[in-house]
Amino acid sequence: MKPVTKPSNPNFSSGPCSKRPGYDLAFLNQETLGRSHRSSVGKAALSEAIDMSKDILGLPEGYRLGIVAGSDTGAFEMAMWSLLGPRAIDIFAWESFGSGWVTDVVKQLKLDQVEVHTADYGQLPDLSKADSDKDIIFTLNGTTSGVKVANLDWISDSREGLTLCDATSGVFAMDVDWSKVDVCTYSWQKVLGGEGAHGVLILSPRAVERLESYTPAWPLPKIFRLTKAGKLIEGIFKGATINTPSMLCVEDYLDTLRWVQSVGGLQGAINRSRANLAVLERFVSQRDWISFLAEDDAIRSNTSVCLTLSLEDDQVKQMVKLLGAEAVAYDIGAYRDAPAGLRIWCGATVESSDIEALLPWLDWAFAEVSQ
Repeated sequence: MKPVTKPSNPNFSSGPCSKRPGYDLAFLNQETLGRSHRSSVGKAALSEAIDMSKDILGLPEGYRLGIVAGSDTGAFEMAMWSLLGPRAIDIFAWESFGSGWVTDVVKQLKLDQVEVHTADYGQLPDLSKADSDKDIIFTLNGTTSGVKVANLDWISDSREGLTLCDATSGVFAMDVDWSKVDVCTYSWQKVLGGEGAHGVLILSPRAVERLESYTPAWPLPKIFRLTKAGKLIEGIFKGATINTPSMLCVEDYLDTLRWVQSVGGLQGAINRSRANLAVLERFVSQRDWISFLAEDDAIRSNTSVCLTLSLEDDQVKQMVKLLGAEAVAYDIGAYRDAPAGLRIWCGATVESSDIEALLPWLDWAFAEVSQ
């Protein structure tokens, strides 16, 4: 029978992701709107966003965090264009965004001595092949494949190269051993449900040393330049952004950071995401028509949860459309390059009660399209 109860919040998109529970535009501080980002109030807001992010994430002493343009893509490309070149490179790619970094390195930067390690959707490449003498590029969580890196134990503590980690759909929802990460990027539109267009770049002291001792052979556009006269532009990591940020987006970010603090900080946000995945795991374990794309639960994402169905591709599309028309789940079709299926966002801003309310509708929609 058609269910009666619907999720209070049907937004399960994997990016931009659901706003935090209780979100209201009226809660945003509007003092910075219409003001220069270089004014005292603008700088104060940007500085607060940086300091609060570092505090919640527990960044080690000496790590820098800055707000940059172009979402996670801009932040990660800024890092690659600025840091890569001096060493051979290992790239680990198992979904569309990781494959995009391969394209950047091989076809755009045209670097040689690059070894690409790949795996099919739902799996991880052999991470033990990481060479500590090389620079290493990987994603913490495959947003389009539902596969995460279980831990960072495979990265050497005595590495000579740098590790560059795209963590956009993992940070704030998964543990990160910062001693293993030299460069980390994310966009706050993922786990925090923030507004788009801004990226965050985290640098370790080792990454800063590379920036100050190495000059790429290619020209860098202004928006990528992290150094001046051979020294790191420290202002970027104190709120003096390279380009003009949206102060409304910054205030939106600050609102969600405060919410994270209210639910128990980083561990509280991680626990919420894990609890959401657990709801889906119980559901899937009791049905034979739905499965996780990531069969190994050790590497199963607890944010972008990808599911396969015993349906034809066109039936999957019908099911997604039906759930949207009923206003119970928006934007949950698999990514265009991934196998047909569902992708349900389970990050911290999603309530477990909404996932519980969605599940009977999955049963109903499956029955409707498979008749």
